Formats: sequence, structure tokens, C-alpha cells
Amino acid sequence: MRERDWKPRRPGPGAKSGETHELLKRRERFQRARRETLQPGPDGPAALYGWHTVKAALENPARSFHKLLATENTARRLAEERVPLPVTPDIVRSGTIAERLSPDAVHQGIYAEADPLPSPELEEIAGDGIVLILDQITDPHNVGAILRTAAGFAVAAIVTTARHSPEATGVLAKSASGALEYVPIVTVQNLARAMSELHERGTLLVGLDSTGDADLDAVALRVPLALVLGAEGKGLRQLTRATCDQVARLDLPGRIKSLNVSNAAALALYVATKRLAGAG
Repeated sequence: MRERDWKPRRPGPGAKSGETHELLKRRERFQRARRETLQPGPDGPAALYGWHTVKAALENPARSFHKLLATENTARRLAEERVPLPVTPDIVRSGTIAERLSPDAVHQGIYAEADPLPSPELEEIAGDGIVLILDQITDPHNVGAILRTAAGFAVAAIVTTARHSPEATGVLAKSASGALEYVPIVTVQNLARAMSELHERGTLLVGLDSTGDADLDAVALRVPLALVLGAEGKGLRQLTRATCDQVARLDLPGRIKSLNVSNAAALALYVATKRLAGAG
């Protein structure tokens, strides 16, 4: 090899000068294991991070906290805004919080661990508003965004299944931006059975699908109303669809005729809310 053809190999991201590929891999494995050790397990407390998420949880008297970590600046902000502190925060560096989370998590200098909120029973749902029913929507970003929208439209509750649903922690809680504290999540074992129970109580069940029989804006709506949303790609399952009173679509004027499920939820809630307000 000629001397001018040789170039020193640059270390990859996160590597130290002179660190070999094998040492870098070992370092990454160690850091990953450390994060997993610091994070609560699936049966443990809910991990909450981000200003709006943790602030809303701290203001919720139904929450029971185990731990609260905050940077000095964030702790000062908590005091300035007089946020109630059911547990004394540990003042830490930003990196101490980052170690507990995935690399892309935006924690804004605050992290908490709290007991999950209890799931109310189906019969506890208020019978004079709108309910959202989620049929195996597994993406925590989507469910969190739906929760945030639901809080904005004063949705009475979200009904979802115990299986094939993300836990109300971490990414979902951050995406919900505090809405976990405002919208009850009713967890059921059998979605079709729960829908039938709501139907027996007089709830109108309207499924949403791009192949629905009519535009939602043309469907006769009344309360109590349940809007049923299916997972992206799969849509409503056959039994879920068959249990609905009607399946409607959201007519869009553009070339693309379907929306991300969280966007579809927002549009459907807007249409339904305006229709119901006009009917009243």
C-alpha cells in the first residue's frame, strides 16, 4: 500500500479517540443495559417525563409518586409556578435523567415515576358525551396524540383492550402532553362485548373507515356517542366493524383519502362535536 493511499479510520459517533470497534460495541451494550436497569419494569410504576406531562401528573391528587428528578432550572420553575410537590424532587444534572430514557427522548429536565392511574369500569363512563374506542392501536405516539385531542374535545373516556395496546407510560405519556390525567382510559378484555354493553345502554356506535357507507358529516349523530377507530393498515377488525351501528368515512377533497389515525380522530371529533352542538 502506498503511503498516500492510507487514511486513519475515524471513530464513530460516541466513540473515544483510539477506541476500537469492539470496545465501542461493548460501550453501547453497557449503556443500553444501564438505561434498561434504570427504567421501571413493565409491572412497575409509570415513567413520566417532559414538563407538561409531569406537571399535570403532579397536579393530579389521584397520582401516587415514587420518585421525582428535576434539574436545578426545572425545580426553580416548579416553585415559581407553585406546582404541588407530593414528593421532594432530587436535583440532578440533565444527563442523569437522559440515562433513564431512549436517546431521542425530550425530557425538559424533569422525570417522575408514579403508580399507573386505575382503569375505571365501563359503567362509570358518563352517558351524555362522546367516547373513543380504540381497536388494537398499538403505536404509543398515536395513542398519546389521540389522548391529547380527546382532552381538547372533552371526551368522556377512551376504551381500549388490555392486550394489543401500549402502556400508559413513557412515550405515550409524553405524546399525550398531560392528557393522561384528564381523560379516563377504560381497559377491557373483549372489545366487541364492551361495545355491545355500551349499545345496550343507548350509545350510538359509529366506526370510522375510509370505505364507510356515508360521510361522517351526513350521519345522524346523537349522544351518547362512541367513535370507533381501527389500527393503521388493518383498520377495524371484522367483529368490531359488525358490532358498530354504522360505519362512516371522512371525505377528503385531495388525492389521499385516508389520514393517520390520530389525525382522523381529531377530524372526526371536530365534525361530531359541531354536529352535536348544532343538533342541540
